[in-house]
Amino acid sequence: MTFERAGTDAGFTLIEVVVTLAVIAVLLLSLGSLIHAAVRGSQAIDDHLVLVETARAIDTGLPGRDALTIGTLAGERDGQRWRVDVTPFSGALDAKAKSPWVPLTATITVQTPGGTSLQVTTVRLGRKS
Repeated sequence: MTFERAGTDAGFTLIEVVVTLAVIAVLLLSLGSLIHAAVRGSQAIDDHLVLVETARAIDTGLPGRDALTIGTLAGERDGQRWRVDVTPFSGALDAKAKSPWVPLTATITVQTPGGTSLQVTTVRLGRKS
């Protein structure tokens, strides 16, 4: 049994190896960019959910209609800064109405430590002064 030796064409040339490594590097960079974008999007969604839940908790904790007055409330909850601005409602109302209640606009602003913020505006009833 005799073995014939392959010629000089056996194996890869240096140029083929360099081109292969370049293609792999481009694919890895694309994959890294895609992963970075996915992580950034996931963090944005997480921040938004935290802001929404904090705003809902602040809204739930607002004083009742007998105690709600025009002015500003502020504080911090779970690391999120918040502010509530209560102002008179600017919509069309019947000024001659004999109701003891008046609509008030409550604007809730919540901000994460990273600077992302959410603003929610709602209308509440308050006692006429």
